[in-house]
Amino acid sequence: MRGTHEDSLQAALKACKSSFISVGFFSLFINALMLVPTFYMLQVYGRVVSGGNLTTLGMLTIIMTILLITMGSLEFVRSRIMVRVSTKLDVLLSRAVYKASFRRALESGGMDASAQSMNDLTSLRQFMTGNGLFAFFDAPWLPIYIAVMFMFHPWYGWVAIASAIILLILAYVNERVTGKAIAEANKQNVAATLYTTKNLRNAEVIESMGMLGTLMERWSRHQHAVLKLQSEASDRGGAVSTISKTFRMLIQSLILGLGAYLAVNHEINAGLVIAGSVL
Repeated sequence: MRGTHEDSLQAALKACKSSFISVGFFSLFINALMLVPTFYMLQVYGRVVSGGNLTTLGMLTIIMTILLITMGSLEFVRSRIMVRVSTKLDVLLSRAVYKASFRRALESGGMDASAQSMNDLTSLRQFMTGNGLFAFFDAPWLPIYIAVMFMFHPWYGWVAIASAIILLILAYVNERVTGKAIAEANKQNVAATLYTTKNLRNAEVIESMGMLGTLMERWSRHQHAVLKLQSEASDRGGAVSTISKTFRMLIQSLILGLGAYLAVNHEINAGLVIAGSVL
């Protein structure tokens, strides 16, 4: 049975393979175009400010505007593709998931009846239309951005590498300190949902036997356990997220300060001071 479910998932993903390739293709150009503001700034400082040529400024601005509008259009198309991919996966998998849930309830005599599997499928669809999956396609561009930083100045590049390593460590720490609590909270939540579903299915019997108070007390214990685990995960994750956000802001300011130091020593021009901070 497990092999059948895995085959269904693999077949569904294979049917969407061309769409994933298209998303990766669009991501290639989107990430390349994200460098446009940085190089626009360099050209403005290097050609316009120093030479006072307003015609050059106008042409650069027109080119920059066209390229950024193109980037926005590509991002819109990419997001539309993922919406349709998520819908297609739902259509391809929903019947198999429904049948599996029904078969599980049938085999357990109704004692293991739950629509949680359908909710999981909905969560998958929502994930695929969010920003999390796009990060997977954008992450490979990190080395390219770091390479551009090295082109600006070696110190820029080394600071970028150190920052990336620290942020990766913080992301790993966040997963370690919150992952177990979140997984347990989800498990408890599923148990509470299943328990409630069973009780609602037998509402008349429960009412006639006067068991509502007892059942609510049991459900409340499940719910309190879920809230406790979620709060615990949120507290830990919030602390790491705050450190990460503060560090990113700190690094951007330190890069600006580093650029100013290098500019004063005539190692880079003024344009690279701002461009390094932005990139």
